[in-house]
Amino acid sequence: MARQFNNGIIREFDLKRRPVRVLYGVLILIGLLVAFAGAAPLVWLIFSGFKDIREFVLEPTILPREFNLESYITTWNNLRFVRFYRNSLISVVGSVISAVFFNGLLGYTLSKIKPAGSKIVYALVIWSLLIPATTSIVPLFVNITRVGLTGSFVPLWLSIGANAFFVVLFKNFFDELPQSLIEAAKIDGAKDLTIFTKIAMPLSRPIIMVIVLYSINAAWSDFLLPFLVLNGTGLETVMVRLFQFRVTRANDVEIIRAIVFSIIPPLVLFFIFQKHITQISLRSGIKG
Repeated sequence: MARQFNNGIIREFDLKRRPVRVLYGVLILIGLLVAFAGAAPLVWLIFSGFKDIREFVLEPTILPREFNLESYITTWNNLRFVRFYRNSLISVVGSVISAVFFNGLLGYTLSKIKPAGSKIVYALVIWSLLIPATTSIVPLFVNITRVGLTGSFVPLWLSIGANAFFVVLFKNFFDELPQSLIEAAKIDGAKDLTIFTKIAMPLSRPIIMVIVLYSINAAWSDFLLPFLVLNGTGLETVMVRLFQFRVTRANDVEIIRAIVFSIIPPLVLFFIFQKHITQISLRSGIKG
């Protein structure tokens, strides 16, 4: 029995028509071209890391003469990447916890508790999305310095824990939760914080996964704030260490190998959760 096309806009019997088959083939070709264009820089980056500087400069080919991992191992040891992977992991874990709890708490408050002035607060949250993040980096760093939080991961965690986009996502999701569950919990004597932690959050796993993935990517790839806060403390993240390595006497191939090391965790995360990322992103954007 032929496989049924249950998803998408093209059904099985549509493919019996010649124009549809042609259109389907064109779409497949376009998809392959887009995939190739997206994968080509990554493939070039990895293959270039196997070359030495002379081969990289004088032989403009994609494939190296030999695939010798010793060059990657040498760069790994020179960079002491284990240490900076650990620092980035601490930054990411704290950022994820802060992003889920603090943004979720504000989103729940604006959605279900609705204290006096909540509409004004939500309007300010929406308006803050129009402000470029780089314009607030100077006052943010000044405040961090004044309270004495430089040289620690706390500012990195709190900066992710105050994300307007995450608040909007949480609020929109909580708007869809049945109010009857909240009222029933209140009748049983549960406080607002208990309802949030014991009822709202367990029912919010789809949007929590979205926030977790976004915050992991943001925390791992962030450079400017970690550089300002952690530079010279021994707690530098991978991205800060990559910049420090660039301003040394390292050659271009060593920089390429360092870039490969820095993108390994996001790539692994993407390949593991690729299908899940698509599903939860679509689900978070559809109401009802």
